[in-house]
Amino acid sequence: MKVVLIGVGQAGGKITQQLVEFDARMGFDAVQGAVAVNSAEADLQELDLDTVLVGRDRVNGHGVGGDNELGAEVMQEDAGQVMSALEGRITAEAEAVFVVAGLGGGTGSGGAPVLVHELQQIHEMPVYALGVLPGRGEGAMYQANAGRSLKTVVREADATLLVDNDAWHAAGESMGEALDAINEAIAQRVGLLFASGEATEGVGESVVDSSEVINTLRSGGIAALGYASAPADEESAENINTVTSNTRQALLSNLSLPNAVAADSALLVVAGQPDRIPRKGVESARTWVEEQTGSLQVRGGDFPLDSERLASLVLLGGAERSERIHEFMERAKEASEQAEREDPAEQFHNEQIDDLF
Repeated sequence: MKVVLIGVGQAGGKITQQLVEFDARMGFDAVQGAVAVNSAEADLQELDLDTVLVGRDRVNGHGVGGDNELGAEVMQEDAGQVMSALEGRITAEAEAVFVVAGLGGGTGSGGAPVLVHELQQIHEMPVYALGVLPGRGEGAMYQANAGRSLKTVVREADATLLVDNDAWHAAGESMGEALDAINEAIAQRVGLLFASGEATEGVGESVVDSSEVINTLRSGGIAALGYASAPADEESAENINTVTSNTRQALLSNLSLPNAVAADSALLVVAGQPDRIPRKGVESARTWVEEQTGSLQVRGGDFPLDSERLASLVLLGGAERSERIHEFMERAKEASEQAEREDPAEQFHNEQIDDLF
């Protein structure tokens, strides 16, 4: 699947860079172009990508300080600058555009929905969002920002692939320690999804192509991605249990949006050496995915890859009915109400100190 990536905000820029590096390292050639956009100049300087600084006149390159309303405003004002930077990158070869952002910060959560909207006005190809939800311990402001951003971006994008920071956060790690590992996991899993049907070693029996991904996401709303892998035996018949076990683990334990199993559509991709992929195992796993998701639109196929392992990649489309989303939106609502109740001036109340004005 040929894609163009636009990383918005600090997290969006870092994830975009990791996706570009993973694609190049694996030789997939799925990423056709990438740009990072931010209102904080220091964050852009850390990236080895083409960059666009927005909001220069408003915030002077210092970022929006977690204010996603301001993030949306500066992106609206400078959207033309971003569109100009994309000229020549979104070519006829590109099959989709992904706007990548952390939904809890200021520039990413405010600016990503604006860019998705602008791109939809110009391009006929699908415009998707890849959004990262803040973990439970990341603070009320991040929860409130993400709730507002998620509600908006889901409306604007053709589909929104969500990653919950808590999903791939190892027990005992602080969020700061875990972020690099989470971004690496996102790059590996999403990078493999992009590469489906693009770079193949050998000939598979039923090779997945980009249309399978696009059709799975056609139902819109929220999408989720699961992944698991294990060593493969040289004989395909010995790998039936490996494929079914990988698929179960991908859906039930390693989903980017935990417990979001019910879906309108799904795609099962089994990656590995073609002569090691068991047809019986793939069909059994696909039937199991149908039962678990309640969907009659479960696509499946192979991703020929020169590896000693077999992997299952499960993409869910239309997963917004999940309990996980309802739980998160309630958390975001509570955080927003809490922020409205708290008067910042009360934190500094002291009768012995005169007001500045």
